Amino acid sequence: MDYAALKAFKKSEYTEAADSYRATGDMADQAKAGIENQITASMRKTLQGVAVDAALFQLRELAKNFHYAQVECGLVSTALNAFAWDVDAAKQKLDRAVEDAESRKFTVGADGSVSYPEGGEKTDGKTPKGGTAKGTTDATARAINRQAANFDPNPHFPVAQECADRIAEALKEATEADEKWAPKLRSLRADDDLTVSESDWVDAQADMGRVGEGAKSYLDHIKAPPKDGDPEANADWWKKLSDREKSAYLAVHPAAVGALNGLPAEVRDEANRTVLDEKKAQYRQRLDAIPKEPERFIIFRDSVKTNADWVKWNSKYGDEREQLREALKGMDAIQKRLDNTGGRTNVPEAYLLAFHPEKDGRVVLANGNPDTADHTAIYVPGTKTHLGSIEGDLNRGVKLWRASDSLGASSKISTITWFDYDAPDALANATKDHYAEKGGPDLREYLDGNKAAHQSATGSTAHTTIIGHSYGSTVIGDGAKSGHWPEGPLAVDDVIAAGSPGMQARRAADLGIKPGHMWAEKADNYDDWFVREGGRNVGLGGDRVIPTDKEFGAQVMKSDAPDHGGYWNMDDDGKPSVSLQNQARVIVGEYGEVTLE
Repeated sequence: MDYAALKAFKKSEYTEAADSYRATGDMADQAKAGIENQITASMRKTLQGVAVDAALFQLRELAKNFHYAQVECGLVSTALNAFAWDVDAAKQKLDRAVEDAESRKFTVGADGSVSYPEGGEKTDGKTPKGGTAKGTTDATARAINRQAANFDPNPHFPVAQECADRIAEALKEATEADEKWAPKLRSLRADDDLTVSESDWVDAQADMGRVGEGAKSYLDHIKAPPKDGDPEANADWWKKLSDREKSAYLAVHPAAVGALNGLPAEVRDEANRTVLDEKKAQYRQRLDAIPKEPERFIIFRDSVKTNADWVKWNSKYGDEREQLREALKGMDAIQKRLDNTGGRTNVPEAYLLAFHPEKDGRVVLANGNPDTADHTAIYVPGTKTHLGSIEGDLNRGVKLWRASDSLGASSKISTITWFDYDAPDALANATKDHYAEKGGPDLREYLDGNKAAHQSATGSTAHTTIIGHSYGSTVIGDGAKSGHWPEGPLAVDDVIAAGSPGMQARRAADLGIKPGHMWAEKADNYDDWFVREGGRNVGLGGDRVIPTDKEFGAQVMKSDAPDHGGYWNMDDDGKPSVSLQNQARVIVGEYGEVTLE
């Protein structure tokens, strides 16, 4: 970048362009939301048939285009703001150097050189001549120029040389910024087609890395999220950011923003949907890159042998393929729920509040906006839960919403599937408390964040119920224990334990649960009995007491669950089972309608 270009640089031209891209991204987001929550929702509710299915597919593809446009516009906006920030810093240095030169009646040339007049004491009747100082950024050349200027009898020379060097330094910084950002901005150009492919999303993830790395100085001037901040501090941090700053963090750090408890549900959902699309594309590319599996067995005329090539393949790729397949299965289930707003059962918009595909995965998904709900229920699944099996747990959250919404028609309902802990992989592992001990504090923090976000959005709190299934109730117990009762009970009004093996306490009161607000259910079959009694015998309760025992202090609700996982059954007409209906009554606060054993 030369002197004329930097002198004419106007930061506002680039920040205004950045704002235009951000506005375009916002329009794309609104268009996507309109397709997902209005157009397709209405079509699913009133229409059926092959043609409708084809139209819905095309609309989902269009929504993907809008989402991709939103993400890329956010990155372009952040890149332009960061470029303007970098060059403006150089421009300010240039302006100060030019101002200093001109205040001394020096002349700044078109190449950035500084001309100075004659001056100093006369020698042989002559005043030392003026001249022109050319700036440099090379340390050796600067030292030589300074030495020459200091030996010159004209006192203007050293000052002019210093101004010229400052101008050269500013031009160098501006040139470096230009050279840094030009290829990054060019890389943000999308393919000239209407299909958002897996490679497009993988490239978008790479774009985030490139823009984030280049925008470090720009992002550093924005106040960072509180380190190890509590949900209230997170909410306060987000609220104080400008729209431009929020856009930058969402564009470059979606995973970090999506994981912050206390932020608005709409913000976390936007961030985590971006992470979902990128990870889905990345995992599919990784899966496609695994070599084809060889035949496992070699069949001879009178024998069968294991193929040595298969053994090698399985050793190298078997576990990875299984993990990728399970993760993608879970991601597809999440996407299916995100795409299923409306329909004949009128399911509300979904909010993806947390998502991590690594290892067994993490998912927190809400039906209805918890920030504005009158009644919120959080369902915590138990043993054997992982990303690949999450569809069943997401469906339980939907059934909870449907049953609760049918009772509280005049109220806003939100039901949340909270799977943000490492669940035991097998019943044998569920005999240990350390899974719940690690997950309990995270659950507590989430509940605090849920409360803070609702408080920030409405100025009040919602009636909140937490439901633990099987080992999930043990996690709730450890979450309650991780506070300091009575100073810090869980941020909930009611607790329901279904098929609980124990909650790490002898009485509900020991967990800070108010009298009359602890509820329990059990199924009258062997596998549920086995879980409950197994938990009692391995110490997951307190003094061998579990929630369905009278001394625990819970109100034991009637249940018609046919097995350990049947507490959320509905018939084909959408009528909830007795166990589900009782949970819904607690969720909407109709305590008098709950049927007890």
